[in-house]
Amino acid sequence: METNDQYGGHHRSPGRTRFLMAAGAVALTLCAGLATPLGPAPQQARAADGGTKVLTVAVAQSVDSLSPFLAVRLLSTSIHRLTYEYLTNYDAEDNHVVPGLATKWESSPDKLTWTYTIRSDSTWSDGKRATAEDAAWTFRTMMTDPGAATANGSFVANFEKVTAPSPTRLVIKLKKPQATMTALDVPIVPRHVWEKVGDYTKFNNDKDFPVVGNGPFVLTDYKADSYVRLKANKDFWRGSPKFDELVFRYYKDQDAAVSALRKGEVSFVAGSPSLTPAQAASLKREKNIRVNDAPGRRFYALATNPGARARNGEKIGDGDPSLLDRRVRNALFMAVDRKTIIDKVFQGHAVEGAGYIPPRFSQYFWEPSDGQELAYDPAEAARLLDRAGYRKNGDGRRVGKDGEPIDYRVLCHATDPNDKAIGQYLEEWWGDLGIGVTLNCLDNVTDPWLAGEYDLAFDGWSVNPDPDFVLSIHTCAALPATPEETGATDNFICDRTYDELYARQLAEYDAGERADIVRQMESRLYDLGYMNVMAYPNAVEAYRTDQIASITTMPAEAGNIYGQDGYWSWWSAVPADSADTGGDASSTGVIIGIVAGVVVLAGLGALVAVRRRATAEDRE
Repeated sequence: METNDQYGGHHRSPGRTRFLMAAGAVALTLCAGLATPLGPAPQQARAADGGTKVLTVAVAQSVDSLSPFLAVRLLSTSIHRLTYEYLTNYDAEDNHVVPGLATKWESSPDKLTWTYTIRSDSTWSDGKRATAEDAAWTFRTMMTDPGAATANGSFVANFEKVTAPSPTRLVIKLKKPQATMTALDVPIVPRHVWEKVGDYTKFNNDKDFPVVGNGPFVLTDYKADSYVRLKANKDFWRGSPKFDELVFRYYKDQDAAVSALRKGEVSFVAGSPSLTPAQAASLKREKNIRVNDAPGRRFYALATNPGARARNGEKIGDGDPSLLDRRVRNALFMAVDRKTIIDKVFQGHAVEGAGYIPPRFSQYFWEPSDGQELAYDPAEAARLLDRAGYRKNGDGRRVGKDGEPIDYRVLCHATDPNDKAIGQYLEEWWGDLGIGVTLNCLDNVTDPWLAGEYDLAFDGWSVNPDPDFVLSIHTCAALPATPEETGATDNFICDRTYDELYARQLAEYDAGERADIVRQMESRLYDLGYMNVMAYPNAVEAYRTDQIASITTMPAEAGNIYGQDGYWSWWSAVPADSADTGGDASSTGVIIGIVAGVVVLAGLGALVAVRRRATAEDRE
């Protein structure tokens, strides 16, 4: 969920949505000093007296849930990567699959039975050993309880049977081949703790601390809209983090977070979802501050309401019916000058978008052909609208079939400056077409999105090395079962041709063949026009070098620090006053920066909201 990305997670389920909107992107600020209800005086990342070393991260995204069964936002899934092991992980150097809770895996000749060897040196933080039965129980619960399948249900939808013949042997039998068997991005939870839960759709794992886990950190405290605190797991099988505590702290105002970095009150800041060009430029001039500007793992898009419906066919919300015409959707995108967005809004800290998967993942990256591309052409956009029957009246306004002027409501995130800036351009560009624009910038875009009460919305997801999750959120199966329930859908897209391609890629083990099918899926999404990708933003973040001695990006060359596909950055970060700046190398041999401190989450809104939808940048 990372993906998973929602912006992070995969899945569909009737109990909760796993939708993440790009605007709700994560802003992390690793704080060295921080005042919280837990400690009125700021704490330095490195304690002068050799005491507790705390690494603080400022965030601008809310946690949707601390339950691994429900969480889909990038911030939430990042926390779960720190507190629970997955069967496998991704190497920090180049994203290839490496051992996690499983030390090795093998499949039967027909690829329908997968056997995983579970390590014997992983211990839950309450002292009990982590075993194959914990993994088997986690998957079986997701297979049989719709509530437990909310965040990652798509991973187990094809599972026929899961058993644990011994403490170190996990066996998964499939109904048909499944290409994600070495990329099951599902947190494994301790059975002896979670089997006591009654309703998985309502249990948010936010009352009893410390939370029992087996990752590099132990979740020790949480306060909604304030912080999440983690403590280093001294018994973690890869080795203990170098910081004693990790804190994510919420900053609603990004300028305030940047100011805190300058003052040394935080150690790291990533922005919402990235630093603005002006903030990055100013920080580059600051002593003891380093700016990381690298290709990101997310896309930035305009999502169009496709006539939101539930799986039972009932309509949801009140999207403008004109948007059901592909010619109208294509015309809107042809009136968007992506070059201006890159140059004027991102100021070069992004590249123009088109396909659903960023160029960082070269294997799956797709670009439209010359004849297919919806290039910037306002004149052709106007002609398309005319041909679709949406002509201008005497006042120069395009009118709908009801004779009323068209005025599109565009959902945007109040905390994302990019949404607001691009929204102003849309008012101008679409205004020239005779179409009105009403920007609806909210702290909480979840509720109107879930209700289908929007025409367009700024959207975005973080993409995992394996793209299955972000592909799954546009399948018909991801729709809510009824209007009263929620699903795993991003914005209610349901297209049978796309679904057929999705099923084919999931069952294809040949990497080249699968990548070709994925690119066909991206082409189909592009042609449908419900999801118009405008840009692939860079990861623009900054940290204090007088508080963090070393921290590794993922991938190693030109990668991001916050929101990685793993726990590498936070697990191996080295305090500036540490004598050991080499750190414990991960199994990949890469020194990785680790944040040890209190985790404070932006807008950690009520985790009890079973029907809340995660907003962009969120799943991994």
